[in-house]
Amino acid sequence: MSEVSDADRQADLQAGLQAVWRRITVACERAERESSQISLIVVTKTFPASDVRLLTGLGVREVGENKVQEAQAKADEGAFDGIRLHLIGQVQTNKAAAAARLADVVHSLDRPKLARALAAGRERAGTAPLPVLVQISLDGDPARGGVPREALADLVDCILQQPALRLAGVMGVPPRGAEPYAAFTDLARLAAQVREQAPEASMLSAGMSSDLEAAVRAGATHLRVGSAILGSRPSLR
Repeated sequence: MSEVSDADRQADLQAGLQAVWRRITVACERAERESSQISLIVVTKTFPASDVRLLTGLGVREVGENKVQEAQAKADEGAFDGIRLHLIGQVQTNKAAAAARLADVVHSLDRPKLARALAAGRERAGTAPLPVLVQISLDGDPARGGVPREALADLVDCILQQPALRLAGVMGVPPRGAEPYAAFTDLARLAAQVREQAPEASMLSAGMSSDLEAAVRAGATHLRVGSAILGSRPSLR
């Protein structure tokens, strides 16, 4: 099968971006929100660095990656020059130093040990405090990541004690089979609780390709959208 040219791939990406922004605009109109209140994070996990560069050329300024190793490989190719990298997948403690050096935002902080490891890595990097989001478990499944809601306040306290971290908000993923809007409104309630401890934690990272409308309706500020823009996921080339 012949290779897709850069021009054809860019056209596909542009069409995907335009379609997603149309969905966001309609969702905002129905929710009586302004689309300017929404930040779109294009999730480029498993896609090549060349796609990230094409997206940059289309005006994308925020991308998301799941794995530290994959993000580092793309960074080594210069893929993230001039854009913000969001790490949205679970971070192993032994990868925290690399994550803290590489990422502009980490969405998946879910335990005190990881908070301390990210803070230590950021201190060693000697850069500005790392914006982090608390990933909250909405289903209690530890395999999917996220702090249990009963441990949320203690984790927030731990983060606030780390000068090298800045608590920016919360992130969540709906339980499998759950109605997305109900899950996102639950997340929004928990986000309000976090803001009682940390008033500046205004980011609400929720919504993906299949449920972004429900996330907008529930008050999401950041959407993590991949396949609706880039297509079905390949193996990393």
